[in-house]
Amino acid sequence: MERNTGNREDGKRATLQITGMTCAACAARIEKGLGRMEGVNRAHVNLALEQAAVFYDPKSTDLRKMEAKIESLGYGVMKETMDFDISGMTCAACAARIEKGLGRMPGVSRANVNLALETARVEYAAGTVTVKDMIRKVEQLGYKAVPKREAKDNAELRRQEIGYKRFKWMMAAVLSLPLLWAMTQHFAFTSWIPVPAPFTNPWFQLALATPVQFLIGGQFYAGAYKALRGGSANMDVLVALGTSAAYFYSLYLTIRSLGADMHHPAELYYETSSVLITLILVGKWFEALAKGRSSEAIKSLMGLQAKSALVFRDGQESNIPIDDVRTGDTLIVKPGEKIPVDGRVLQGVSSVDESMLTGESLPVVKREGDAVVGATLNKNGTLRVQAIKVGGETALAQIIKVVEEAQGSKAPIQRIADVISGIFVPIVVGIAVVTFLVWYFYILPGQFPSALEKAIAVLVIACPCALGLATPTSIMAGSGRSAELGILFKGGEHLETAQGINAVVLDKTGTVTSGQPVLTDVVPAPLMTQQSLLRTAAAVESRSEHPLAEAIVAGALVRSKALPLPEAKDFENLPGYGVSARVDGRRVLVGSRKLMAERGIPVDTAMPGMRLLEDAGKTAMLVAVDGKYAGMVAVADTIKDTSREAVSRLHDMGIEVIMVTGDNERTARAVADQAGIRRVLAEVLPEGKAAEVKKLQQAGKRVAMVGDGINDAPALATADIGMAIGTGTDVAMEAADVTLMRGDLNGIADAILMSRRTMGNIKQNLFWALAYNAVGIPFAAAGFLEPWLAGAAMAFSSVSVVLNALRLQRVNP
Repeated sequence: MERNTGNREDGKRATLQITGMTCAACAARIEKGLGRMEGVNRAHVNLALEQAAVFYDPKSTDLRKMEAKIESLGYGVMKETMDFDISGMTCAACAARIEKGLGRMPGVSRANVNLALETARVEYAAGTVTVKDMIRKVEQLGYKAVPKREAKDNAELRRQEIGYKRFKWMMAAVLSLPLLWAMTQHFAFTSWIPVPAPFTNPWFQLALATPVQFLIGGQFYAGAYKALRGGSANMDVLVALGTSAAYFYSLYLTIRSLGADMHHPAELYYETSSVLITLILVGKWFEALAKGRSSEAIKSLMGLQAKSALVFRDGQESNIPIDDVRTGDTLIVKPGEKIPVDGRVLQGVSSVDESMLTGESLPVVKREGDAVVGATLNKNGTLRVQAIKVGGETALAQIIKVVEEAQGSKAPIQRIADVISGIFVPIVVGIAVVTFLVWYFYILPGQFPSALEKAIAVLVIACPCALGLATPTSIMAGSGRSAELGILFKGGEHLETAQGINAVVLDKTGTVTSGQPVLTDVVPAPLMTQQSLLRTAAAVESRSEHPLAEAIVAGALVRSKALPLPEAKDFENLPGYGVSARVDGRRVLVGSRKLMAERGIPVDTAMPGMRLLEDAGKTAMLVAVDGKYAGMVAVADTIKDTSREAVSRLHDMGIEVIMVTGDNERTARAVADQAGIRRVLAEVLPEGKAAEVKKLQQAGKRVAMVGDGINDAPALATADIGMAIGTGTDVAMEAADVTLMRGDLNGIADAILMSRRTMGNIKQNLFWALAYNAVGIPFAAAGFLEPWLAGAAMAFSSVSVVLNALRLQRVNP
């Protein structure tokens, strides 16, 4: 933890945990680099402990600059992340205050507070600050922080909160109703309504208004006190000022009315303060209901999990909670049950519905040795499954984690709202004071009640809540709906960046194509039948482990209706040429034209047909039996059924589509033509893909790279947005900003569309939040709005923002 040392001249001390050091030269390099920084008085790097102790002047530098320096030298700083549930926030100013307080703590690199989710995510240097320090800091600011791992079930907490808010506004409404009733006698159009005599008694009104003001509305005083104590101002300050002005002025008039006619007192404003509090509480209740709906995506994902598992331990079966399953356990999954965790089939054959993960409606056959994913549905056979990944390691748990992190993250556009929220309340208080003075001294000289009424209206109509909720609620709804569509954005910044994409680079194999070669053509020579040629070639290839060989064998088994293949003897692998074996006593060769030329086998008559197959993007292999040409077989990695449609959609959206591949130009062009792709970058080595992405960026393009393999990871990281096909490797998914779970290129267009819709929704929210205040405050200052009407408008401005964000949950690309 950062602390002062005995020598004050050294300044403050920070201890950073360094990663990537390999020798004393590394330590010396970091030490020298830190020592040369402005504001750093002394730095010492311990190679054995992998720590850097830095003494510095906090006025001249900070931890982030030191971390940036260490990273620029080629090393890393070990960081940890902690998520908190925050309670006590009422508006955007509260969130900004906590964020600023945590962000200024020694050792904290980044703090992000989400008002809509009521959470905080803090990234900090390991060993420099503790979780207790952060909790203490939040409590000093007047709020409460609980680490998420120690928090109760969020859904239950949300239900309790909504119930409590409903109770409060209903109690306030019951007490305010007589006051509202009494107010009807002040207006000509409602003067005909009979008002019970006690309702007009100032002491009766005081008795009703006081509990509303100080018990039910006490939360506004507490919030205002905490904010002002910390040197900031929030919505609570505005509400407390406005309602207090109305309440205490009425109290002053009530005391003055002693001895006067109790049934015809001076005009009182108890109903103004009470109704304002009631309406604001109603608005907060609606807001809580709407925010609860915005996390439906997380709830639905969690609902997919199995609740229990049938485990085979110590020779007997027992039903245990899903949380008690351990790695290595043998699980028994019966027909109609969900597979509890990620694992591997030990015994049994069944069809498994994986639509929740892949979007593919057809069940997949699983047999011994096949991998299965937790939460998928076993359809018709009993399976024995070995647990491989449990708890937070399962695929579903990782998906939930990504969605939660995205919903809790902050998009760059939110900086606008943060800046405005930080200065909003003091400006509004200033406008209210000016409004009071103008009305009191110039418009209606000496009319204190009228001037006060206008000032109260200004205070209560202005609220930074709508501004604070504009971005996070849209991010929550947009990323949640995207997850339901099989699109996982890793953060709000990626959800924002994707809208500007104007070029998409597609890897060929496994992205545009299925990644699984299939047998496409069998062309026998004269006097040779298709079936005889295929069975002979497949018999030889059955001894090979090459993917193309597997495609030939699989195709032969399908076409021959699973008849056994002849036995191949004396098998020989000829790298770069093909394979050789003896089948039914005859020597068979399967391979390239080079192999045939080397063995002196004439194949000139086959060349035109072979070129046609290769022009169509297929890999053709020649077959010879006992030194004579017998025919050829062709294998192709066929494009996915949806690739052409997806490319067409991207073109319609004004996005250029480019395919990059290591294949030769002719094969690549054939695949591109089938998919409708106009631009091809062929014969690009794996390490060259990132360079091609950079070239496009230098040409002014905003590039999305889409891939599924290990060799795509550098390009995914280089692109403005990296999209990993979810059916690909973990490495690619780790390097990417967006994961397309369903392996369908339509997901690219869907992701960009969701980004555009979400950012459009955020801009609508920000516009209306700003426009509402820009129009509402002058209207209130001009005297066109009664305080209770201003309060109602303020209360429901936040609700309207949240409801607008929830429209994203209905987007159907």
